[in-house]
Amino acid sequence: MKKNIAILPGDGIGPEIMAQAKKVLNAISDKYGHSFELKTGLIGAVAINQTGEPLPESTLDLCLDSDAVLLAAVGHPTFDNDPDAKVRPEQGLLGLRKALDLFINIRPVKIYPSMIKFAALRPELLEGVDLVIYRELSSGIYFGAKHERDESGYASDLCAYHENEILRIAHPAFKAARQRKKKVTLVDKANVLASSRLWRHTVEEVSKSYPDVTFEKLYVDNAAMQMVLAPNQFDVILTSNMFGDILSDLSSVLGGSLGFLPSSSIGTRSSVFEPVHGSYPTAAGKDIANPTAMILSVKLMLEELGMNEAAKEIETVVDYCIQHRIGTQDIHPKYEYSCSQMGDLISSIILDGIEILNEKNLDSSVSTII
Repeated sequence: MKKNIAILPGDGIGPEIMAQAKKVLNAISDKYGHSFELKTGLIGAVAINQTGEPLPESTLDLCLDSDAVLLAAVGHPTFDNDPDAKVRPEQGLLGLRKALDLFINIRPVKIYPSMIKFAALRPELLEGVDLVIYRELSSGIYFGAKHERDESGYASDLCAYHENEILRIAHPAFKAARQRKKKVTLVDKANVLASSRLWRHTVEEVSKSYPDVTFEKLYVDNAAMQMVLAPNQFDVILTSNMFGDILSDLSSVLGGSLGFLPSSSIGTRSSVFEPVHGSYPTAAGKDIANPTAMILSVKLMLEELGMNEAAKEIETVVDYCIQHRIGTQDIHPKYEYSCSQMGDLISSIILDGIEILNEKNLDSSVSTII
């Protein structure tokens, strides 16, 4: 199978973790006979610095012409620390979501037993946690009409939804629940917001078409509290753009490291696969970033492209490394590897099998494995 993949390394640690994703794609290509044509584009702060735009037209054209998009990270403190900046790296990400009509962001949250002791919550609260967040991605307050601060000190953001925008994410969420634990939790603020009342009415109607799926509703403040008190109660969380942004970041720390969580953004024109974490600018260039979430994003991409056997192989290898505490410094590993070494290791295991690993060569040097 041949596929054209747009590669958007972006900012901060983005180029480093993307380099590891490319190593894994090359290993998959060699082992399974798939062909990937990789073309690189600019996005975010690096694009602003080189072109003046966070999403150059050439990058957008590249993404529109590709079968899928791999995105590493967007953001830079130069812009974060300047509230008056008119052009920001994140505008490139929002522009990409709108242009590709990426209306569903899917963020799976998996708890690895070997990492529970490093998580923020008590171990017993994390037992059995396996959830996924379905976040609406192309509408809501992030894309509504904006009134920037004026001389009177006033600013506003409009949160607007049409029921069709809710329907097209609600049905996939319920279908996903049917393949999981058969439960959907709608998170809204229907006691205060008119847009949330539209969400509640629309999703309640959708739920009637899925009588085998348990449907519940939670206000967003209660949902945030429940995610900390009893995260194992959740299966599929369905919510709007802003609430999904907040809750998915909250859920991302349940497993002990942001470096493990991938995401997929599914659209009508193409799909984007990226880590949940940000650009981590203080680690840029140090070869210490955790590339696991980027590599697992490759796994999600291969699933979407129908390369299920190859996707499963990546998942198996990554699971093995995490369970045996092989990784970068953020996961308190037994065997500490750099970002680039992890890419080499995972690629080598894909090609040659887990049998290449043993206690001696893990302890001595990655170079004895590669």
